[in-house]
Amino acid sequence: MIDLHCHLLPGIDDGARDLDETLQLIRQAQAQGIRRIVTTPHWMPGRFDNDASKVLTELAALQQALKEHNIELPIRAAQEVRISDALLDALPQQRLLFLGQYRDQNVLLLEFPHSHLTPGYEVLIRWLLKQGILPMIAHPERNRELLEHPGRIKVLQQFGCLFQLTASSLLGDMGSDSQLLAERYLQDGIFDIIATDTHSLKRRPPRLAEARERAAELLGSAHAQQLVFDTPQHISDALFRDAS
Repeated sequence: MIDLHCHLLPGIDDGARDLDETLQLIRQAQAQGIRRIVTTPHWMPGRFDNDASKVLTELAALQQALKEHNIELPIRAAQEVRISDALLDALPQQRLLFLGQYRDQNVLLLEFPHSHLTPGYEVLIRWLLKQGILPMIAHPERNRELLEHPGRIKVLQQFGCLFQLTASSLLGDMGSDSQLLAERYLQDGIFDIIATDTHSLKRRPPRLAEARERAAELLGSAHAQQLVFDTPQHISDALFRDAS
């Protein structure tokens, strides 16, 4: 399996606190059957100022640590990008990293606030699409506005956005409301991938294997495999062409 959304770079956002926790989480991911990871620290100007240069520096340090600890797991980095007007400057300044590519477009992991869909987001998404950038919407099943009005996701679908489901939402760890919406959106064919959104040993540890099993119960094993391997592999191949 492949995980395209997690917070494993130590100490740079609200994910893993230090290298020891990172290494424990990576070993847990391996035990789950995860064989490729794109770690995605928050990019949220003023709170998490994780521009591309900083993220790539931290990634190189982590890759070196994995070698020193004899952990063989290909890992690359992107960002979980909070939707805001700051994107308009950050993209041309090459401060953002992409998850990979899909249908000849660069894929950007885009996060709305947990409470609502940002007013005017349609303008920004249209702008991204004109730049050849395809948004992947992170964990819509946890957004309170969508929990109250599930049909509002149709606007994002009409733009052609991709959608990422958090494994723990499907398993009920994020509450029954998010679980029910996760199942609804999953059965409606909305989600393109499942990812862990791992933050720490206590906060959303990797549970991708269990989520795959639940998705298989709902949709069948072939569709579940697309969500945890086929589509994530297709998207991230551009980042891993030099991986063994």
